[in-house]
Amino acid sequence: MRYIVGVAEMKLARGQADQVVTHALGSCLGVSAYDPLSKVGGLLHVMMPVSSANPDKARSNPYMFVDTGIPAFFAAMVAAGAERRRLRVKIAGGAAINSNDHFAIGRKNCIAMKSVLWKAGVLIEAQDVGGSAARTMCLDLSDGRVIVSNAGKQWLL
Repeated sequence: MRYIVGVAEMKLARGQADQVVTHALGSCLGVSAYDPLSKVGGLLHVMMPVSSANPDKARSNPYMFVDTGIPAFFAAMVAAGAERRRLRVKIAGGAAINSNDHFAIGRKNCIAMKSVLWKAGVLIEAQDVGGSAARTMCLDLSDGRVIVSNAGKQWLL
C-alpha cells in the first residue's frame, strides 16, 4: 500500500510492500524513520520550526512544528513497536524556494530539527536539505530505502 503524507501530517506503516511518501517539501522538512528489526517505518512532514509561534495550533496538531512534531512522531513509532535506538532517520527539504527568502523558514526548520534530534539522542543517517528546489521523499518499507526526487530525477538518501 502507498500512504501519502500531507503537510503537517505523519503516517506509519509496517507492511513489507508498503511505501510512505510526501510531496512538495520546499521549506518544510520530511523526517523518515525506520526500524529494520520491527520493520516499522514512518514519515513526518513538518512546516514550521517552533510551536511557540502558535501554541494553540501546536496543541491541536503537533505535527505542524518541528519541536512538537518530531517527539510526537518518535513516540508513535515506539508505540507501534519500533525501538528508538534502532531508528534509521533520514531528512529532506528545508529549501529556500524564493530568492528573497526573508524569513528563512527552511534554514530555521533545519536548525530546530538538529536541536530536537540532538536532545533526543537520535543521529541523522542521511540528509538532503537546503538548496532552492522542492523535493518528494519516499520511504520503502521492504528495506528502509529512502528515495528523494525532483524534476524527474531520483536519488537514494
